[in-house]
Amino acid sequence: MKLRHAAPLLLVPLALAGCRKKQPANPGPAVDTTATIRPPANNGGVSDAERERMRADSVTLVEEVAARERRAREAAVAVARDALTDIVFFEYDSDEITATAESKLAAKAAVLRANPGVRLRIEGHCDQRGSTEYNLALGQRRAEAVRAYLVNLGIDGARLSTLSYGKERPLVEGEDEESFARNRRAEFAVAGGTLTTVPAELRR
Repeated sequence: MKLRHAAPLLLVPLALAGCRKKQPANPGPAVDTTATIRPPANNGGVSDAERERMRADSVTLVEEVAARERRAREAAVAVARDALTDIVFFEYDSDEITATAESKLAAKAAVLRANPGVRLRIEGHCDQRGSTEYNLALGQRRAEAVRAYLVNLGIDGARLSTLSYGKERPLVEGEDEESFARNRRAEFAVAGGTLTTVPAELRR
């Protein structure tokens, strides 16, 4: 074959190669352009009803805790009130403070120290034996003996008033020794102020 006839044949492959499309070197993964973006579930999947129930449960819990604390305070104050108004008893025809009365008066002094705004009235009583005049005087001595004991424990005497009922207000009716013993006493009443604090000695 002559050279002038071979030259056109050599150009054919080159022309075919130029017609081919170039492919990207690394096309990467295919992307789905039809996919839609979905909003997140409602509040992490919690429904409105469930969220309202959780809120109600939280409010109920707070109220229950507050109620328990209130009941505890009321119970503690009741203990202090009982100690403050606990009756003390006396021997026959005596205004001497007994050992049992001393422990009760110590508790009363603790309550009064913890509640400096509280005032106390001390009421002296007697059994039915003896005259009205004698028992009024004996009841007054008993009330004054209690007052003096509390003052010795550090309580301001201005917070303590005294009164005698003599034999006019028996705690129990009866003419036996047990009844007489119950009527020889000093009773206590809060004459002013409010109990708010329980002394450490009475806390349970």
